[in-house]
Amino acid sequence: MTTRTRPVVAIDGPVGAGKSTVARALARALGFDYLNTGAMYRAVAVAARYSNIDENAADRRLEQLLDSIAINFEGERVLLDGEDVTAGISQPAIGDLASRLSTRAVVRAHLRKLQRAAGETGGVVIEGRDIGTAIFPDAEFKFFLTADLKVRAERRFAELAARGVTITEVEVLTQLEERDRRDQQRELAPLRPADDAIVIDSSKLDVEQVVRAMLARVESQVEHGKAAELKR
Repeated sequence: MTTRTRPVVAIDGPVGAGKSTVARALARALGFDYLNTGAMYRAVAVAARYSNIDENAADRRLEQLLDSIAINFEGERVLLDGEDVTAGISQPAIGDLASRLSTRAVVRAHLRKLQRAAGETGGVVIEGRDIGTAIFPDAEFKFFLTADLKVRAERRFAELAARGVTITEVEVLTQLEERDRRDQQRELAPLRPADDAIVIDSSKLDVEQVVRAMLARVESQVEHGKAAELKR
């Protein structure tokens, strides 16, 4: 039974659904901390790339890597052993390696401990692929944010183009299809809505509309007199 004094808000969903933007905005609205678990997997992928380690490495080698690195967040920045890797983790190749590494039990177990520790006291919005199903199945609020594949591909392409990444829309669409297949079919914590998650399709909604819908749901379920505490 949880002893949290403030709730955990879990937001899961596929690539390009808008999870990161929505989760950051919702955290600001609630006065909560924000944790991007996908960025943690991507930071591990960067470390693996530095060490010439791929998804087929032996468990022991992956354990040694995981035990040797430190992943921290400073606002919007992601730090790997003190180095700012925020720009690097957005590269498609890193995202692909992160997805492949996420199928390894040793990687998931290690990051699960870090993610649980980060949210154990509550007052946090956590986004990823398996927050409501595996990391915080006891989260007080669970959302699953999705969107049409073509819409997600357009969003992802625009995001990458804005960052100067050279890639075509067709390549983005193909990559998302592969990521969806891998995330949904992996044996460990596959991507799916929790049974009690609220599913929101953002295909025709902007960020403000999605955040308003989530915020209204959170505030409507918080017992009378607690809303002010949520926003502290």
